[in-house]
Amino acid sequence: MTDALDTARVRADFPILGLEVNGRPLVYLDNAATSQKPEAVLRAIGEFYERHNGNIHRGVHYLSQAATDAYDRARLRVAAFLGASDPSEIIFVRGATEGINLVAHGLSQVWLRPGDEILLTRMEHHANIVPWQVAAERTGAGIVVADVTPEGTLDLEDLERKITPRTRVVGIVHVSNALGTVNPVADIIRRAHEVGAVVLLDGCQSAPHFHVDVRELDCDFFVFSGHKLCGPTGIGVLYGKREWLELLPPYQTGGDMIGRVSFEEGTTFRGAPEKFEAGTPDIAGAIGLAAAIDYLGELGTKPIEAAEQALLRYVTPRLREIPGLKIYGEGPEKGPVVSFTMEGVHPHDIGTILDSEGIAVRAGHHCAQPLMKFYGIPGTARASFAFYNTKAETDVLVASLRKIAKMFA
Repeated sequence: MTDALDTARVRADFPILGLEVNGRPLVYLDNAATSQKPEAVLRAIGEFYERHNGNIHRGVHYLSQAATDAYDRARLRVAAFLGASDPSEIIFVRGATEGINLVAHGLSQVWLRPGDEILLTRMEHHANIVPWQVAAERTGAGIVVADVTPEGTLDLEDLERKITPRTRVVGIVHVSNALGTVNPVADIIRRAHEVGAVVLLDGCQSAPHFHVDVRELDCDFFVFSGHKLCGPTGIGVLYGKREWLELLPPYQTGGDMIGRVSFEEGTTFRGAPEKFEAGTPDIAGAIGLAAAIDYLGELGTKPIEAAEQALLRYVTPRLREIPGLKIYGEGPEKGPVVSFTMEGVHPHDIGTILDSEGIAVRAGHHCAQPLMKFYGIPGTARASFAFYNTKAETDVLVASLRKIAKMFA
């Protein structure tokens, strides 16, 4: 671990960053959608399939045992990464979306009742809205929405008013994918627990960028997706406090999550984590995720955060100088995300023109349509940074946006 990142050395670990797009060097600024993968992750996945491929838990032969050991080590690595008290609190899922669905499905059976309230915020990703809407329809609970301010921060007074004895679930994003806003989740979790509510924290945009300790935060559930953390797609993590995982019923049923299956005596289920991992899991994905966590651990959480925040501080004032450009999300604490519009230019046109110059950004509503409706816009263009990005790349972005501004003036 070093005090500062050697960005040139780090970039050499990511083969894709050497690509050219449309005859230009790739400038990849879509990291909030998915991050790129270092050689260490690619090598770990390849080595598993080349040397250790076998199904876990159900074989006595060498390959099955090797695969099982690697899969179990991955769970241990994730537990340490999040500060979980026990690896059994770590559930491997397909991604944060499946993790939220698992929790919402389970709480709709054992926790929510007619008249209860599920408190969300207007800046939530659709994945932390729609599962709760379905749970509300199933149970007769209601959805309550805490508002945001024009600056893009949570309206904490509104949130405080809406946390009541009827609040049974609070679903909240740690860092907004559309605004970059870092929410004061520790205070919100503490307040929710005062009224007996259970809290699910969406950590997709926090886990990749700064240290997260689930015990320190005291959240009941925490989800993140591996592909935003330099890991593979198709793998994610649900952390749950042990008492909640014991209470929730299985989400899916099948092999490996059962204690006994009998036509005469019925079926019994294993405890967590196996209870929630029916069938053959993404073994290679879990191993790749563990390799990504190891890689990031070698770089160091603090150097990663410092590098990304330095990029954010460098590029933001330069973007503000561009005529007609408006930034959304001006809170005092932000992740490495800048969302913006340009007067007279549709966000999709911004994205298309930037792509012609080799620059990858995201354009649209970012699965946050209620937030876009609040601002009265169809969407934004979003540049999101990772520790392997450089100031020179942000200069390319700014220069291209200046050309767009002149083009549409």
